[in-house]
Amino acid sequence: MLKPIKFRQGEGYHFLRNNWNGFLSLLYPSNCEICNNETTESSPLICFGCESELDYTHYEKYDESTPCDELFWGRIKLERAYALLIFKSGNSTQKILHAIKYKNATELAVKFGERIGVRVKNTSYLNNVDAIVPIPLHNKKEFKRGYNQSELICQGLTSVLDIPTISLLQRKRHHESQTKKDRFERWDNVADIFETRLEENKAFQHVVLVDDVLTTGATLESAARTLMEEIPGIKVSIFTIALAK
Repeated sequence: MLKPIKFRQGEGYHFLRNNWNGFLSLLYPSNCEICNNETTESSPLICFGCESELDYTHYEKYDESTPCDELFWGRIKLERAYALLIFKSGNSTQKILHAIKYKNATELAVKFGERIGVRVKNTSYLNNVDAIVPIPLHNKKEFKRGYNQSELICQGLTSVLDIPTISLLQRKRHHESQTKKDRFERWDNVADIFETRLEENKAFQHVVLVDDVLTTGATLESAARTLMEEIPGIKVSIFTIALAK
């Protein structure tokens, strides 16, 4: 006959406390946000296979300009532009962005904000940065989605960098989806759609604009122009999860 495990006084409590997450993962296994395969306790959001397919830019190691910086040359003067991952059609990064934007993968948005923070924490990207600013959604779109993915990315950044997230921008009007528009149509679609929030409009030295993906840069350029026009002397950088190629 099998004998029950006997614990010394207090040992059972410590055993359960130290192994509780493991028990829960057996009873309620976590699934990958991308492929739905089972994940591990140490990485509950993304499975090892999808994680291994992520294409990191490593731009935080560059001394020279990056493709993110070069995208804005001749358009607007930014301090720095940074993306964590390369986005190509069909790769894991595309699936992550889709999950964050359309499948309520809010924890994933926070987690990748943390990953950006870890990568840039000890770099010149953060020189004199005093606020992290999410790209706002229109109220109707945010209500329908239930969250703003840019705010969640900022939440992760703030937790790592200890720099406050401030909702410095708001949308003046709703705009159509950018997905099927070319470069010029994208710019026309987002020109003059932002304004600063008066209650937050004060003397910032350097802010980081945050969005999920950098494609043509039209939305981020419009937001940066608004900040520069309405807050004289402000410096602007840009962080995103991914750069589309």
